Amino acid sequence: MLHHLAGILMVLLMEVPVAAGEFASTGTLRATFLAVNPVQATTDPSTGEVRGPAADLTRELARRLGVPFTITGVGGVPAVIESVKSGAADIGFIAFDPIRAVEVEFSQPYLLAFNTYLVPMESPIQSVAEVDRLGIRIGVGRGDVADLFLSRTLKHAALRRNPAGNLSVALLQLAAGEIDAYAANRTRLLEVATNRPGLRVLPDNFLDVQQAIVVPKGSTERLAIVNRLIDDARATGLIQAAIDRAKLLGVAVAPKRQ
Repeated sequence: MLHHLAGILMVLLMEVPVAAGEFASTGTLRATFLAVNPVQATTDPSTGEVRGPAADLTRELARRLGVPFTITGVGGVPAVIESVKSGAADIGFIAFDPIRAVEVEFSQPYLLAFNTYLVPMESPIQSVAEVDRLGIRIGVGRGDVADLFLSRTLKHAALRRNPAGNLSVALLQLAAGEIDAYAANRTRLLEVATNRPGLRVLPDNFLDVQQAIVVPKGSTERLAIVNRLIDDARATGLIQAAIDRAKLLGVAVAPKRQ
């Protein structure tokens, strides 16, 4: 009996090093996220500290693995994907899209970020259903999940892609009448509209964006551990607490995957 219990204890003690080695061959868990997406995380310009749901999930995973961690904002989805594919990062945070799933493995979603449109206050557009019309020009960040989705679904409106997904560029385009609406996640757009009296965010959404964690293609063990992390983080309230601390608007904890 004692021998049996000792065997079980040995297996349990071995689980963390195996998982840590699976995730962090360098001895540090390395994560990347979209630097321009506050739904994932933000970096304090004075201290360099990263805060937000992506940071909290990375911290919890590192705690479970028993290793230190780093989390770094990078410029664009391709950079996040490449960091994971190349091994420069162990995990990455991006929104799910079937096109991206060809290159990396996606976890279940941990958070839903709703996508909608920013329009001038005087615009006749009142809902997302009124946007897809002939003559309407929609600004969108090139390669963003909104770009991928709208490229597949728009029938009449035209897309005007912003190469860097730069909101400053979008605001100039709206002011100059070069675009009629700008598509992005609701959190970013609400922040802009709060500080720009001449702009408003439409009340409904055209897409519920599934924020997820990515790992290298074929990394099934790593993916299983990440999915367990998300299940636990949902059940314990960790994700909701991260949303509350970051004061994120227009997002919700993703429901448990059936």
